[in-house]
Amino acid sequence: MANLTFCGAAGTVTGSCSLVESEGKKFLVDCGFFQGTKTTQSLNYKPFPFDAAKIEFLFLTHAHIDHSGLLPKLVRAGFRGKIYATDATCDLLEFMLRDSAYIQESNAERLNVKREQKGQDLIEAIYTMEDAEQTLRQLERVEYEQWFSPRDGIRGRLWNAGHLLGSASVEVQLDESGDTIRVLFSGDLGPDEKAFHLAPDAPAGYDYVICESTYGNRDREDYTLEKRRGMLQEELTLGLKRGGNIVIPSFAVERSQELLHDIGVLISSGQIPEADVYLDSPLARKVTEVFIDHAHDLDDIETDASSIFRHRRFHLVQSVEESKAVNRIKRGAIIISASGMCNAGRIKHHLKNNIWRRESTVLFVGYQSPGTLGHIITSGAKRVRIYGKEYKVDAAIRSIGNYSAHADQGELLDWVKERGPVLGALFLNHGEDDAREAMREMLHEQGIDRDKIFMPQFDETFELKAHQCPVLVSHPQPRLDESQAVRDWNNDYASFMISLGDKLRSLPDGHKKAELLQRLSSVLGQ
Repeated sequence: MANLTFCGAAGTVTGSCSLVESEGKKFLVDCGFFQGTKTTQSLNYKPFPFDAAKIEFLFLTHAHIDHSGLLPKLVRAGFRGKIYATDATCDLLEFMLRDSAYIQESNAERLNVKREQKGQDLIEAIYTMEDAEQTLRQLERVEYEQWFSPRDGIRGRLWNAGHLLGSASVEVQLDESGDTIRVLFSGDLGPDEKAFHLAPDAPAGYDYVICESTYGNRDREDYTLEKRRGMLQEELTLGLKRGGNIVIPSFAVERSQELLHDIGVLISSGQIPEADVYLDSPLARKVTEVFIDHAHDLDDIETDASSIFRHRRFHLVQSVEESKAVNRIKRGAIIISASGMCNAGRIKHHLKNNIWRRESTVLFVGYQSPGTLGHIITSGAKRVRIYGKEYKVDAAIRSIGNYSAHADQGELLDWVKERGPVLGALFLNHGEDDAREAMREMLHEQGIDRDKIFMPQFDETFELKAHQCPVLVSHPQPRLDESQAVRDWNNDYASFMISLGDKLRSLPDGHKKAELLQRLSSVLGQ
């Protein structure tokens, strides 16, 4: 028998990490960073729920930071095994892990200045550049669809997942006491209609399938790449006519490159007014070079990749001074910047300089996780707090949903059915509970026994046997209260401070303001 433990992305869409134990051997599938609310992010500072030094190797599905971002922490904690990934994934990690390590070191330095001023204990960076460099030395490049054996009795094979350059689903065969257990980890799955990549693929017939469910409760409107580009054309044309800037929060890896490709086509064909386009993300700039290097592997490229990504109106911003110069532009610019959910990075500076301008536009092109600044803005907030200051939301807030890199409900259901029959069980992970529940009901309606569809929780362990239903063998106290992954006290605090400021401004005189503050102080026992 083998054991499978869900150490992340169980009831959430972040922190992907699965632990497999087979015949005394232990390995991981992914080791991702926790993103979203501050409560969720706090897990990045906590110890792993396993001994990192005893993990023998790791399969990595793709380079996105919520799947790869804690690899240097794993190495820092004693992991010395190989990390198996595709060639393109390894190329992306060369930049992404170094970028993440720089962020961890910078964040720790910045926070420690404030903590020292308050007399609080100093903190250590989650990991350092040295940890990232060691992680890169442990990468092992493997080809799609080729079997390899990390250890005796364990074989692996990677299949195109259609989600990101180099993304993969991981097929694993475990030899257990004369039986072979076949397991498939979907990783993140891309939609059928997507620039750069073919539709996801993998063989059929498994004992266990672990499938992502990010969009398990929603279907996108039917679209083609041409229709999507037409929607972008409309939004950019209207935004430029408003007379301000268009700010696009975008993930640095792939989403930014898709946008550059589409905008380049629209400008070159005269379908939108000529405008200067600023990609303000050092990581996105480096990742774009990786895409150019792998252009021969990309699908749906309208023209030569090196020319479309190097369009004469494109400005790939690198330095802090260059970014500050972009912030001084008041009109006519298309600014693409990370992070895609507005929780960190240079995008926050562009928002604070544009979100209060009536003539400006903020165009969202991806999923906004609950608790993030992007989610707060797209939910209709009238005021937001950015870097501790309040800003009125007066810009036009717009969204295009068809740039998502994730399969929607119908595509997920089709992918699962094409992998069947599933003899043991289907586990739904990497999704919020409402998405997982909706997907489970749809799969049941389409003929899969509900009792064979599991929604694992944080740190739950299941015993796996060939051709049999799994058995839950461990249900420890979870490290994360899933309700806090959606909205935690930090969001409530930010909302309260905005409401308090509005209330104080509405009161007619200083006496009324003082009375309100005295009542609040009495509640606090002051």
